[in-house]
Amino acid sequence: MKENPVNEIQIASFNIGDVLLGIDIALVKEICRPMGMTHIPHVAQCVRGVINLRGEVVTLLDLRQILCLSSKSDPDAQLNLIVQYHGEHVGLCVDHVSDILTLDPTKIEPAPTNIDGIDGRFFRGVYPLKEEIVLVLNLEQVLDSTMV
Repeated sequence: MKENPVNEIQIASFNIGDVLLGIDIALVKEICRPMGMTHIPHVAQCVRGVINLRGEVVTLLDLRQILCLSSKSDPDAQLNLIVQYHGEHVGLCVDHVSDILTLDPTKIEPAPTNIDGIDGRFFRGVYPLKEEIVLVLNLEQVLDSTMV
């Protein structure tokens, strides 16, 4: 894989409903389809459960719920975006994985403090594309708010 010039970053983009989001590609370990999940009692509502991913227990988080986005009728159709967080893998439930985008970091605009009810601290910023806007997630803030 060719290295990016210093003035570019790559993000993995994905959708939750009609919202296009992105995270630093370096944090993404893999993308997998839903698999046998074990529900865990007495955990935060955003924790969907855990899965066994090749012998490793991975916590699945409902990113839709964390970001206060409307619910989807078929959670089994979602994909699990597996990311690295403080030395362990965490799965983020997303509707659709889009593409890898190469962005100019100087064009990432500050995140509004409140985007349609979504907590603005969860975003590094917004990046305008030709026909839509990518909300660039601050994954550390998202996961720190849920993983205590």
